[in-house]
Amino acid sequence: MPTDEETLALLRRIPLFAALDEQELQRFAQTTHGHAFKRGEILFQKGDPAEGFFFLVAGQVKLVLLAADGHEKVVELIQPGMSFGEAVMLIGRPYPAYAEALGAGRALYIPRAGLIEAVRSNPDFSLRLLAGLSARMHALVREIEELSTQNALQRVVGYLVGERVEQAADAVDLPASKAVIASRLNLTPETFSRVLHTLQERALIRVSGRRIELLDVAGLRACNG
Repeated sequence: MPTDEETLALLRRIPLFAALDEQELQRFAQTTHGHAFKRGEILFQKGDPAEGFFFLVAGQVKLVLLAADGHEKVVELIQPGMSFGEAVMLIGRPYPAYAEALGAGRALYIPRAGLIEAVRSNPDFSLRLLAGLSARMHALVREIEELSTQNALQRVVGYLVGERVEQAADAVDLPASKAVIASRLNLTPETFSRVLHTLQERALIRVSGRRIELLDVAGLRACNG
């Protein structure tokens, strides 16, 4: 469990809290809980009451919806430095998906009461919160558009080129298993592997486990027209 000083230091890393003064941060620290988790641990289930939100300090978490046939759809991959669960918490709705740890890690759990108090008393905090939620919403709409209009090849290429920019390297390290990435792209693992094989045959990439070297970025971009 983090000490009070460690909790304060972690809270300062959350962009949302940049509008808070030290006294307000200390109030949050008094009710914030550290949570260490193991691989496969469920942080919350679909339908659980959203009485707080999480800030991921270390590890990876996937947010998952279950289809009617029992297959899982990865809605989002949460990386360190990201928060999750705040949107539904604010409107008093239960969590719409479940959160599962992909490996050992730790998070901060920030209860709803402190956030609501900050919204009521600090306009700058409220605006920053709205901006963050709006950005997430915009990204979600863009993703739905891409999944609706792009074929499997275009989705995989778009993902790889995007990760190249994110990781600032020509060799992309997949942040999770290929099955999880496939689900994130709304593809079956078989289709994802088949597209990677096709791109490798075209000498556009080289695959070695989770590491994918982008050999011809211009050629990859051409795949997306």
